[in-house]
Amino acid sequence: MLRLAPNLVRRTSSRTPAPSSSSLNFSVCLLLQNTFPQCQQGDHPFQKRYFSSGSKASSPSLSIWRRRKEMGKEGLIAAKELKRLRSHPLRLDQFIRSNVSRLLKSDLVAVLAEFQRQDQVFLSMKIYDVVRKEIWYRPDMFFYRDMLMMLGRNKKVDEAKQVWGDLKREEVLFDQHTFGDIIRAFLDNGLPSEAMEIYDEMRQSPDPPISLPFRVILKGLLPYPELREKVKDDFLELFPDMIIYDPPEDLFEDQECKRENEDD
Repeated sequence: MLRLAPNLVRRTSSRTPAPSSSSLNFSVCLLLQNTFPQCQQGDHPFQKRYFSSGSKASSPSLSIWRRRKEMGKEGLIAAKELKRLRSHPLRLDQFIRSNVSRLLKSDLVAVLAEFQRQDQVFLSMKIYDVVRKEIWYRPDMFFYRDMLMMLGRNKKVDEAKQVWGDLKREEVLFDQHTFGDIIRAFLDNGLPSEAMEIYDEMRQSPDPPISLPFRVILKGLLPYPELREKVKDDFLELFPDMIIYDPPEDLFEDQECKRENEDD
């Protein structure tokens, strides 16, 4: 009976207008259910094939800032020229207006990602401004995350405040994991004050708190015991049934000495 199912569908389709793929899937699934009433939906191998086919098509596409970024020939030429002109502000701005603004979206995204990877802060900020003026631009959490992570790595506080102001005006919301990653990047690069400002934003976020980002932040706060106690209190208030491992006190002293030596 199962082998006859495709033939039955083909005979029916030869006499009637060709159905859509979704209608065909539904017809085959209905036939299988009538043939195997003892099986629940999706239990039979053929049912699994048809019932699962629609889930991939309905899944949302990834953000362009999360996709693999491959730079084309025009992007490579533009990136090389931008690096050559970065010490000549007037010529650089002219090149951006005449050439960079004409790049394909994929090339522009790839150029920005490459400058971020190379920690080219000045050029990244230039391309950041270009991207936000493009007609295809839409506010995106991952776009701002990558910028802030790069600025945190390079201890660029003023630029980070500018980017943060932009995302606030565009009403971009970070999820808890993204908050944790950004805060940790600032902590790991000796910017505790700025990290705690972002932490305050995280606490006011409408996104429900989860424990893992707090643990990431607490680990980054080991060199800052007083700040760590504040975050620890918040963690225990939000997750009273969870336990936090406190390292030995001499570890805090070692971290403090290390931080003082770095400041000297």
